[in-house]
Amino acid sequence: MSAILDKVTAVDQLDVASRRVFVRVDFNVPLTPDGRVSDDTRIREALPTIKHLLEKGARVVLASHLGRPKKGRDAKYSLAPAGERLAELLSLDVILTDDCVGDGARKVVQDLRDGRVALLENLRFHPGEEANDPAFAAELAALADVYVDDAFGCVHRAHASVDGVPRLIPTRGAGFLLLKELKALGALVHDPKRPYVAVLGGAKVSDKIAVIDALLTKVDALLIGGAMANTFLAAMGRNVGRSLVEGDKLALARTIAERAREKRVALVLPTDVVVAGSVDATEGTVVAADAIAPDMMALDIGPASVAAFRDRLLGAHTIFWNGPMGLFEKAPFAAGSVGVAKAIAEAAAFSVVGGGDSVAAVQQAGLAGRFTHVSTGGGASLELIEGRKLPGVEALRG
Repeated sequence: MSAILDKVTAVDQLDVASRRVFVRVDFNVPLTPDGRVSDDTRIREALPTIKHLLEKGARVVLASHLGRPKKGRDAKYSLAPAGERLAELLSLDVILTDDCVGDGARKVVQDLRDGRVALLENLRFHPGEEANDPAFAAELAALADVYVDDAFGCVHRAHASVDGVPRLIPTRGAGFLLLKELKALGALVHDPKRPYVAVLGGAKVSDKIAVIDALLTKVDALLIGGAMANTFLAAMGRNVGRSLVEGDKLALARTIAERAREKRVALVLPTDVVVAGSVDATEGTVVAADAIAPDMMALDIGPASVAAFRDRLLGAHTIFWNGPMGLFEKAPFAAGSVGVAKAIAEAAAFSVVGGGDSVAAVQQAGLAGRFTHVSTGGGASLELIEGRKLPGVEALRG
């Protein structure tokens, strides 16, 4: 764990009084059709860092992206709703700039008083953000004396506000959310307490190849659910009907199974599944995993599989979960994900859930508070588990 945080300064170790502090936050929040924040989790997660800086008399300049605007400025991707929600949570005015760079942004930041907050408009209105353009990074850096990254969900991206800006500001550090994420996920990478059980779900094996490779060197059991389990079942000769399968990854699935055997890792696949004729079905039927009819598709793991997974999880001392067990957004196919969430919540283990869909499943089950750590970053958490260096973290090192 120490290696992950080596030479990274914590925000509470920085001198911020009366200084302009550029804080990279992750306010990429979902919005309702009428433009209100529908889930403010990411905004709330940033509050400890923001409140600390305000209490220390900093002039806080927040920066974030929202969505994927393709043609520059687009009103539907404005950070105004996020700024309004933040103002409510802080009971403090939050000034939204007309742009993240330019005369307007400079004037707002220049006029900002101690203990006040400005929010720069969407960074991705400029192509220089994702391109990590040095000139764009320099414009952003000119707005600040201190840099703080508290956007774990973005640290795996070498974007201007994540990688370019901190390299231009000598006084820099990590916010409380980023520190919490690195410590929790670092515990999975460095000397996890055994038995260590990982649960992987979601749609594609191809999305998880690197993390599976990394986990096979550390875990005692790997539990596979979701549509990616279909590919493993098909690779072992099972007829999976019309289920989603990565046909070009069958050989890879067999290789992973063989590697698991070599490393004495228990690779646990569903023994039963919930099937239906389409994703729009209003009910499902439980069948054995080797008895899926040609016109049916597996959309969740079945109760026997949930029970088998639960037995493994209750005996674990460390658990990592990424990816739902089925089409959990639809009620007939949510029992597998909810069952796994309940089992992890019951386990006397250090438990981490990472990834948007699995986090949503945990929240849907009302169990987020029962996990040791619920990560705010799907891609970033996977890359950290894989052992990859995260550009945003590397840029913070002194």
